[in-house]
Amino acid sequence: MGTAPLIGISGRTRTGKEISSTLDSMRELDVDLFYCNYAQGVIEAGGLPVFLPSSADPADYASRLDGLLLSGGTDIDPARYGQTPSAELLAPEPARDAFEMALLDGAAQAGMPVLGICRGIQTLNVHGGGTLHQHVAPHARFDRLPNYIAHRVGFTEGSLLASLYGPSIEVNSLHHQTVDRVADGFVVTGRSDDGAVEGIESTGRPWLGVQWHPEMMDSRDRDPVFDWLVKAASG
Repeated sequence: MGTAPLIGISGRTRTGKEISSTLDSMRELDVDLFYCNYAQGVIEAGGLPVFLPSSADPADYASRLDGLLLSGGTDIDPARYGQTPSAELLAPEPARDAFEMALLDGAAQAGMPVLGICRGIQTLNVHGGGTLHQHVAPHARFDRLPNYIAHRVGFTEGSLLASLYGPSIEVNSLHHQTVDRVADGFVVTGRSDDGAVEGIESTGRPWLGVQWHPEMMDSRDRDPVFDWLVKAASG
């Protein structure tokens, strides 16, 4: 029997009081948070998920992991792409920004496949030198359940995303930021009907980013993007 590839999944750090008012004496302690949906997507594709606490040195993960999944979350600090914060910006988490950028540095050196989801696609783009639209209100469908189908995404013929999904797919929408200037070394291969960037692919690395949340859709257990990540990590 083969060994399932190890897929590292990034999360976020909160204090106890930000999560629950019932922790009492533990209210000031840090808590690492990881949505299990990402792990389930990896497991269903045949991989073994590993949650990555940000208190460890990110460089130490590069030689141990077979693949990396950058999860969703709050907004990246606009200072990282040379802009001032907009009024709609969600509270940045500079420590997470630094951690995930360092994870990508290690992944690049190791030739590791990377899947970026929601914030993850934005992290890939900013890491490469690209910029973001800080607020795209029509895409922020936080008034609906996570699996609500919000719009269509079309894919470029001949692209990796088209090979996975076909010409288009109906997706959910749980974001208010999108890719603006695309980083060197990436190409846009997925757009929503209003032209917003929903998918990017690296031209030189096995790195792929999607703006929607496949791990929260009803089709997660058969979503090909997780199969792609696990298969690439198995190589």
